Amino acid sequence: MNDLNYIVVEGPIGVGKTSLTRKLAAHWNAQTLLELPQDNPFLEKFYRDATRYALPTQLFFLFQRLNQLRDLTQNDLFGSPVVSDFLLDKDPIFARLTLDDDELNLYRQLYEHLRPQAATPDLVIYLQAQPETLVDRGKKRGIAMEAGMSETYLYRLCESYSRFFYHYETTPLLIVNTEHLNPIERDEDFNLLITRIQNMRGKREFFNLGE
Repeated sequence: MNDLNYIVVEGPIGVGKTSLTRKLAAHWNAQTLLELPQDNPFLEKFYRDATRYALPTQLFFLFQRLNQLRDLTQNDLFGSPVVSDFLLDKDPIFARLTLDDDELNLYRQLYEHLRPQAATPDLVIYLQAQPETLVDRGKKRGIAMEAGMSETYLYRLCESYSRFFYHYETTPLLIVNTEHLNPIERDEDFNLLITRIQNMRGKREFFNLGE
């Protein structure tokens, strides 16, 4: 991995970030740092009643992710490479989509106070896909609590991710279009992605199949 000791794979729900994180970690013999949505007691309730459960769901994820990143730093796990499927900086995306003004103000105060505790990645890989593609992939995943997500929500989520990463400059960023590139299921595509990562020279690069 050269000097890439901490890589993050990001993207909207259903784009394949966790699967790619696991595959990259196996390829590089790295550790994984994964989101734990199953541990959030509010998440299933949020999918049923977003207005009521948005704030506790969001705060639980914020503290959970911070604790994971804090443990990572304290345990000095950066002695070996780490690949993660979440970027703390994107956490406010969901807050802006789901919280009302007063709740968002409270969330922002907590986030701004706690954010400096998190480590900064050496590289972020942002996976893109059209909302229609994410809907199809979600159906194939068959996760019950995701079944209630509307296409409208996924459209807004994709737009929010695009807007966020359009302005993102904190770390080197590789933007990967997954509409026709499938590095998870096709080894030839995965090898192309590995080569592109190793050959990155700029602060921001784009990877589409056929480039």
